[in-house]
Amino acid sequence: MNKKILTVDDSRTMRDMLKLALSDAGYDVVQAEDGVDGLETLDREGADVVITDINMPRMDGFGFIEGVRANPAYRGLPVLVLTTESSPEKKARAKEAGATGWIVKPFDPVKLVDVVRRVSG
Repeated sequence: MNKKILTVDDSRTMRDMLKLALSDAGYDVVQAEDGVDGLETLDREGADVVITDINMPRMDGFGFIEGVRANPAYRGLPVLVLTTESSPEKKARAKEAGATGWIVKPFDPVKLVDVVRRVSG
């Protein structure tokens, strides 16, 4: 059975790029447009790994990660941050919220798939 990846990003282009890279690697991909949609999609669809942006409307990536970690069912779920942000403060805040890893955009599809494989076991 294929592993399911939830991507959370307000950019349609970025969602399309993620879907292409992950689908080509054999993953099932479900998508959400922001943190609120991401939490609803995660509850409805489930996921083996989550990839989220930080800067999004309605609920940013930090709030989304905190929402994921607030649910005991998702405590061990790998959450990767994929963002243009690279400041140590933002990385520390994401880690504090419960992020598993950090990838800076633009991403290399091969490296992204490698990271997803590593965190998904």
